[in-house]
Amino acid sequence: MKDFQMAWRNLWRNKRRTLITAASVFFALFFSLVMRSFQLGAYDRLFKNVIESYTGYLQLQQKDYFDEAILDNSFAFDQGLADKMKTDPNVKDVVPRLESFALAAAESRTQGVIIMGIDPEGEDRVSGIRGKLVKFKLSPANIEALRAETLPERVKGLLDTYAGEYYASQGRLMLDLGISEEDTSTVLPLMRKHASFSNEYFSEKETGSVIIGSGLSDYLKINVGDTIVLTGQGYHGTSAAGKYRVMGIVKLPAPDIDNIIVYIPVTVAQELYAAPGMITSAVISVKANDDESVIKTAGRLEKMIPEPLVIREWHQLNALLVNQMEADNKSGAIMIGILYLVIAFGVFGTMLMMLAERRREFGMLVAIGMQKRKLAKVVSIEMLLIGLLGTAAGVVASLPFVIYGHIHPIRFTGELARMYEDYGFEPVMPTMLPDTFYLWQIVVVLIILLIAIAFSIRKIFKINVIEALRA
Repeated sequence: MKDFQMAWRNLWRNKRRTLITAASVFFALFFSLVMRSFQLGAYDRLFKNVIESYTGYLQLQQKDYFDEAILDNSFAFDQGLADKMKTDPNVKDVVPRLESFALAAAESRTQGVIIMGIDPEGEDRVSGIRGKLVKFKLSPANIEALRAETLPERVKGLLDTYAGEYYASQGRLMLDLGISEEDTSTVLPLMRKHASFSNEYFSEKETGSVIIGSGLSDYLKINVGDTIVLTGQGYHGTSAAGKYRVMGIVKLPAPDIDNIIVYIPVTVAQELYAAPGMITSAVISVKANDDESVIKTAGRLEKMIPEPLVIREWHQLNALLVNQMEADNKSGAIMIGILYLVIAFGVFGTMLMMLAERRREFGMLVAIGMQKRKLAKVVSIEMLLIGLLGTAAGVVASLPFVIYGHIHPIRFTGELARMYEDYGFEPVMPTMLPDTFYLWQIVVVLIILLIAIAFSIRKIFKINVIEALRA
């Protein structure tokens, strides 16, 4: 106890030295926690955007479908099984899908396409297709009509740049055409008048219509109300052919998908492919989507389903994305490692400065009979207290930034916002609330501190009293 009291008093004999040393620890922890929180928050938002817009957190599949995605590996959809799965406390919905390929034709043009047989209402709850329906189109006729109106010159100048573009959101239209908030009251009514796009979504009894991607619409030169012919191979090698009316056009963020996607009611897809009652997967919507809850839910559902059905988790369904994020995460860890390396030199520098300043003091204490072991103990307690002060301050100072950044994430504007919206993501960068990464950052800082303490103890035990008194 006396050693602790002595160490505490020694800290405040030279406040400037103590504060400089504690500040080096403080800044190391503060910046690492805030940086890591932003990085993990961005990953979390990206995963949620991708998962919730397409694959879902869990899927029900036939065991061979994941390795060989063909219709022959589909399975009969049992509504009773779906209802049983919904009794799980973490399951919100079970949405069936029937996915396959076909050749789409309109007059003399053809294109290989993905046929996505969906439950219209269920799929809208999972991936929000209704919100991706095109609302505006800058066709040549629409642009000509807009030029005849009183528009800001900057807006008129951008009309030709974005000629032929489809827009599923008013916000993206405003970004591309440079429509300011002040001009919305005058410009947007004109946009709705001359550039609005007539679109429909599937009704409950829809049997002869499809919704296609805007890229496919442009390639096949077809619009709402036109006819598209689909031909392909059905279930167990049967032929598949059908003629459908285009009732809607969607604008998807991924051009590779937007150029080849055709949405069709799942019952119509089953008829087209001669696969009555069959589906290739069922997306399982969950309430709690953290990894632990998803894994536990998958384990409970596995016990409910018969062979040969299996539950696939989002990690398996998005293996490429997971690998990319892990690679990026490692690069982020390297950057934080470099930060720690720089800060470690700062900590060692301040420690060396303290030892150099107090060299005569240490020599005097040893000369009057203080054991080097006791001196090393007191100095170690001093440095540990300094480190704990810096660590506590870093954690406390970072919490307001991290919590505020989670509630009010950084919102991007301009080109960066447009890039995010191109991929269908909200242009924000949130932080992640304190989790295990907080503990690991504290552990790393304390390890640096312990190494510095060990170095200081070694220096104390090597003190030459005569030389120290002459310092």
